[in-house]
Amino acid sequence: MAKRKSGGSPFWLAVLALGVLGLAVSWAWTTFGGRDPGTRRSGHHVVRVQVLNGSGEPGVGTRVAAFLREGGFQVTDVRNADRNDYFATFVVARRGDLSLAEEVAHYLGGPPLVRQEWSSELAVVSVLVGSDRSKLAIEP
Repeated sequence: MAKRKSGGSPFWLAVLALGVLGLAVSWAWTTFGGRDPGTRRSGHHVVRVQVLNGSGEPGVGTRVAAFLREGGFQVTDVRNADRNDYFATFVVARRGDLSLAEEVAHYLGGPPLVRQEWSSELAVVSVLVGSDRSKLAIEP
């Protein structure tokens, strides 16, 4: 029976150290970094967002929802709008305070903002995606 060395190989120790260092850098980037420092003006609260696809193109609402999730927003609902022929994309404020809807609109690149108060716990902001979605800042 062959005996094993009682020490670890320096190569494997270096690989393990690099892996730990990579995880630490990844955690620090996620926590303190960001892709654009101006994307979230106030990250002290959770913004619940509903995404409605009114563009007529399948999958657009899902892409917008994924982009919003990447930005730290909580997407609570993704579905088709009541119609599929909306031209304009706009952000709908569902509460009297417009600051949360302004934050979503800013993150998406500035689509128009509409106030339509709605008493629901589902979302405080709705995004209605129209066929002008190319104006949204959802592409990296």
